[in-house]
Amino acid sequence: MADLDIFRQETRAWLEANCPLEMRTPMRDESDAVWGGRNATFKSDAQRQWLNVMGERGWTVPDWPSEYGGGGLSPAETKILRQEMAAIGARSPLMSFGISMLGPALLKYGTEEQKKRFLPEIARGEIRWCQGYSEPNAGSDLASLQTKCEDKGDHWLVNGQKVWTSYADQADWIFCLVRTDPEAPKHKGISFLLFDMASPGVSTKPILLISGYSPFCETFFDDVKVPKDQIVGELNKGWDVAKYLLGHEREMISGFGLGGSGGSLGAALNERLEDDPILRAQVALFDVDAMAFRAMSERFMDELKAGQAHPAQPSMMKYAGTELNKARHELVVAAGGSDALEWESDRSKGGKAAREWLRTKANSIEGGTSEIQLGIIAKHILQLPGA
Repeated sequence: MADLDIFRQETRAWLEANCPLEMRTPMRDESDAVWGGRNATFKSDAQRQWLNVMGERGWTVPDWPSEYGGGGLSPAETKILRQEMAAIGARSPLMSFGISMLGPALLKYGTEEQKKRFLPEIARGEIRWCQGYSEPNAGSDLASLQTKCEDKGDHWLVNGQKVWTSYADQADWIFCLVRTDPEAPKHKGISFLLFDMASPGVSTKPILLISGYSPFCETFFDDVKVPKDQIVGELNKGWDVAKYLLGHEREMISGFGLGGSGGSLGAALNERLEDDPILRAQVALFDVDAMAFRAMSERFMDELKAGQAHPAQPSMMKYAGTELNKARHELVVAAGGSDALEWESDRSKGGKAAREWLRTKANSIEGGTSEIQLGIIAKHILQLPGA
């Protein structure tokens, strides 16, 4: 405990000295997020500075091994770092599917060469990834995917289509599920492949959502050549990698339940609630649920780090977190009244509440629908008989 107290003091002092004041305010919109990559853009010098100092220290991924660009911190030290960042309102220096999804899969299934090649770049924000999972006829039944990958001797040849590929038009690389054995049972003939989005034959087409935003894309592969050493895990056993990664994706999506700042919704909406006791009571109940969810998140993360987590816990987190996020935005729109329905002005200045409310409707679809999560919970946690 004495060592952890010293670590906390040193961490607090370092954050105070190195976190720019601008990075201690809540993110207002998506432009406040830093995604990194070879075409990275920064809204301010403070964003760049914060990413650089955290990346150099390995604290963008504090619990990754230091030899792969991480901070090499213990679970207890990582938790302290998160607490001290929250205490000063420090933003995450980097948003990254490489950190939240691919990185854990590489640490478990990647070769030593793959780890040394990709993980340090992910940690420093030098490479931006997207996820090639869903297809037009393979959504919830993901194992039905048909994107074809042929062994051409000195390379793989990929043909097919993915859909709902988040930020594919801005990503540098993709981690992609492909079918390498069309004769095998559907879960057995899948492999997990990494390749550059700048490869000849890769193209993307944005999909406009009901909210007016376009973070998703259709992604097309036409005779894309991929080096043989960019397969993760064993040939035709990519489903094992996919399932492991999905658990981390669902944990990431569940984080929506904590909101952008994790603060009290009642405090944020205080002035709007003065004349509406019913809405004030609904917001108070929501804040209680949010506190319970935060406590559950802490417990699950501790169990995960200790290797004691139930395999179905990410489904619990994903379901609870997305329902909580939808409820939050329902209340924000309700508190805003007719003003919250404004739509036409720039989304960073107006039209924000309605657009973000509509965007949350996808939370219970992406990363596995709520129905899929409830089925997993029923079967693996409640031990209910299958249909």
